[in-house]
Amino acid sequence: MRAPQSVALAALLLGSFGCDRRDDGTIRLGSPQPEITEAAAADLPPVAVNPVSPMEYPPALLEQGIEGRVLLRLYADSAGQLDADSTRVAESSGYPALDSAALAGAPALRFSPALRNGRAVSAPFLQPVHFRNPRTRNKVP
Repeated sequence: MRAPQSVALAALLLGSFGCDRRDDGTIRLGSPQPEITEAAAADLPPVAVNPVSPMEYPPALLEQGIEGRVLLRLYADSAGQLDADSTRVAESSGYPALDSAALAGAPALRFSPALRNGRAVSAPFLQPVHFRNPRTRNKVP
């Protein structure tokens, strides 16, 4: 059966190629979370494939040592392309500048499509964006 192999391969790719910005330790994307909808039946949510996060840390907040997590609601088609009109902040960081930075960087995100029964499908999903200040942390997990 091919489905378990596809799941194992996708999990390996998620761990290897998910967005990160470890060159300066400031921004990384968490694992996407399927919404509680029909798309939750997908075997795998869309997976970020950018080698480096396109998110830009707002300089004023970086200088102040402010950190946060923004939860974006995104919709990817069956080719993994985001529908820009559907991008929204599902959960605010509490800092409008971090929320705006996550929204501004979202169009540059690239995803592999969600899979349902081994086939690429369109799906809404929730994507966490973590803004972590390298001055206040030794390591970013």
